[in-house]
Amino acid sequence: MRFIAMVRATGASEAGEMPSEKLLTEMTRFNEELVKAGVMLAGEGLHPSSRGARVRYEGDRRTVIDGPFAETRELIAGFWLLQLNSLDEAVEWMKRAPNPFENGVSEIEIRRVFEAEDFGDAFTPEARELEAQQRARIGDVR
Repeated sequence: MRFIAMVRATGASEAGEMPSEKLLTEMTRFNEELVKAGVMLAGEGLHPSSRGARVRYEGDRRTVIDGPFAETRELIAGFWLLQLNSLDEAVEWMKRAPNPFENGVSEIEIRRVFEAEDFGDAFTPEARELEAQQRARIGDVR
C-alpha cells in the first residue's frame, strides 16, 4: 500500500522561511532511513502558496486562482510518498521524523493512496491497460 504523509504549512513556511542547516541535516538522515528501509518512493518540500495557483472546476468552466491562499492550516509544505504495509506503520515512521518546523508546532497528515483495485469494475480492463502503459513510460515501478 502507498501512503502520502503531508507536512502541513505554517505561517513561517508560507512566508518562505527556509529550514536551518540543522533541520536539513536531520531530515536528510531521516530520509536516508526511509530509503535504506526500502519504503520511500518520493519526498519533497514545496514552495509557499504565493508561488502557486489553483484551478477551480465548476462544470465545464475553469477559473485560475493565484496564490497566496488564506487558510494556512489547509496548505501543504511538503510530503513523503511511502510504500508500507499499514497506516499504523506509516504513523510509526512519521513519529520518528524530525519536527518539520523545529521548535514550532507541526502536523503531518497521513492518507492512503488509491490503488487500481480500489475502483473495482468501474476501472475497466482497457483503462487499466492504458494506466499500466502510462506508468511504464514515467518509470513508476510500484
